[in-house]
Parts: sequence; C-alpha cells; structure tokens
Amino acid sequence: MSTLQSLSDDRPVRAEAVVDLAAIRHNVATLRARADRAQLMTVVKADGYGHGMIPVARAAREAGADWIGAAVLEEALALREAGDTGPIFCWLTTPGEPLSDAIAAGIDLSAGAPWEIDELAAGVTDRPARVHLKIDTGMSRGGAVPEEWPALIRAAVREQQSGRIEVRGIWSHLSSSDEPKSPANEAQLATFQEAIEVAESFGIDAEFKHLANSGATLALPETHFDLVRPGVATYGLSPFGHALPSAELGLRPAMTLKARLAMVKRVPAGAGVSYGLTWTAPRPSTLGLIPLGYGDGLPRHASNAAPVLFGGHRRTVVGRICMDQCMVNLEDDEAAAGDEVVLFGPGTNGEPTADDWADAAGTINYEIVTRLGARIPRRYMDSER
Repeated sequence: MSTLQSLSDDRPVRAEAVVDLAAIRHNVATLRARADRAQLMTVVKADGYGHGMIPVARAAREAGADWIGAAVLEEALALREAGDTGPIFCWLTTPGEPLSDAIAAGIDLSAGAPWEIDELAAGVTDRPARVHLKIDTGMSRGGAVPEEWPALIRAAVREQQSGRIEVRGIWSHLSSSDEPKSPANEAQLATFQEAIEVAESFGIDAEFKHLANSGATLALPETHFDLVRPGVATYGLSPFGHALPSAELGLRPAMTLKARLAMVKRVPAGAGVSYGLTWTAPRPSTLGLIPLGYGDGLPRHASNAAPVLFGGHRRTVVGRICMDQCMVNLEDDEAAAGDEVVLFGPGTNGEPTADDWADAAGTINYEIVTRLGARIPRRYMDSER
C-alpha cells in the first residue's frame, strides 16, 4: 500500500484532504459556458466549502470568474487581504458589524431591510457603499418580503440621492433549484421579476440582477439574468446528487479525503466494535483503525454505513464513529498500520464519493465536504500543470 506524504517534507501525515485546483478551474469554465452571456460569481463561503477559500478563489479567477462571493465580512476582507482586487460580493451581516471596512475595501454588500441601508450609509467615508438589494421571493430567509419591498426601495433611493450608497444589484435566492421541475422555481422567478419592475418604477435600474445558484445555473437558464452564483458545482459536486451525477454535468470533484490506518487487528466472530457495540463481527475479521472522527467532520450518522476504499476494494465503516477515530471492516484483506485508505474522492478510481457519504449519513454532499475540520490539512495539487 502507498502512504500519504506531507506537503513540506517526506514525513507521512495522519490524514489529508487533497484538492485538485485544475478541477476547480475546469468546473468554473464549465459553469461559465452554461451561463451564456451572464457574468459568473464563484462562491467561496465556509472556507471554499471546505476546500480552502483563498486557493479556490485564485483558481476561479484564473478560469475567468468575474466575481467572488463570500457570506460574511471576515471572508470578504480576507480575500482582499490575500490580494484579490476584483469584484467581491458579501451578503450576510448583523447590526453593528464594521461595514465601513468592507465599504472602504470596495466590497459589494447586501441589504434586505431599511436598517441595513441606514447602517451602510453610516459606514461611508471616502466612497459610496455598493449595495445589492435582496427580495425574499419565497424562501423566507434573508431579504424583504414583497409587502416590505417598497419601503426598502424608498430607503435605498433616499441614500442613493444623498450619494452615500450606489445600488448595483437586485437579487434573491432559490429554494428548490435542485428540483428543476418544482413549481417553486417558477413562482420565485415571477416574484423576482415583479420586484425588478417595482424597483424600476422608483427609478432604480440596477446593473446586476441575480437569482441563479448552482442548480439554476445548470438547469434553469431563464433565471440567469446578468449574473449567476454557483457554489457547490464549483467544487465538482452535483446539486442534484445521484439524480444527475457530476460526470453527466461535466463537473470534476476536486477533493479527495485520505488517511493512514493507525492500527490493524484481527478479531474473532462475535467481537463488538466501538461505543455501544452496535456492530458485531459475524465471522473472524480484520479491522482497521482510521484516525478520523466526528471531531474532524465525519458525520456520526454515517456509522455502520459509510464506505471507504482500501486495496482496491470497497469496505464499510463499522461501529459508531467516534470523536477522533472510526473502524473499518477490512474482512480478510492484508493490511498494516500506515496503509492508505480513501474515504471519498471523484470516484474515478473506484473510491466512494461525497454523495456516497451523504447517502450513508442522510444528508447532502455540501455538508460532507464543508464540515471537514482544521485538523485535516489541505494539500493542493494541479493535475494539469
């Protein structure tokens, strides 16, 4: 078996998430082609969905991303500090946050209520705040509901006339783009179009209207408008799961999670495994100890179900996943401490995928990659260079 190597020297590491930046560039280019004439925003929130925000943003820019999207201020400011000088959009703030820092850094910000307009205007120093007004089109999350939309527009018009803000965009978010035939998509699109008409009646003609996330970028071209905001598809993961796999969409999963076995032991039939002894060996079996657990982001709900690849064979995690470790049933495989096990990857070499782990845990592929913790080092490779 091969062993993992650290990035800086020849010492083997306990575990690592290997991120192929060529796959990121490929996916961005694929999504740009789907977007037709709309500009493309690569969303890198939550540390690039666990892949690493700064390296992903750089690769996305190389592939032609017009915008970078960040959820919270610290992400957006970190992108600027890392040298990203292009358009950046940040949309999730709470009262009293240092909006002036983001405004001074030329970061576009969101407002979905009049108080946000007031705080943006108060944070202005040398340049106006660049603002995208958010309409709640039916997801009941952020943004102004249609009944409150005129009040938000009036507040924005007032501050735009004062020169303190510049309305650059009108936007919303789809609830059901992972189900392209859902009637919710059509309803939200209609509400969004009505909101644009209301804004225009007040004299606001925003340069960027944007609604489409990954699912809509791939499957709902009528939602593209001036800008699309793919997130999970950037990382090669399908928003549609197994219903429409990544390969059929032309996407390449970028992350492979690997570990080295910390221990191998032979147990007799009837041996119980891990807390609660929820799995019992039906016959003499070889068990491998994987030094990763829910403290590293593995979902505990995947206990007794999650697949891994070892020695060219699919094997199953058995017993409850612990905080720092879990066990895999290697059956009768020859194995030794230090041997490599692949938890998930693109699937091109027979390894499980993030979708397989999501199925085992009853969740979505987004969560599998995003929840991986800081104890797992990220190593960056480029399969095209």
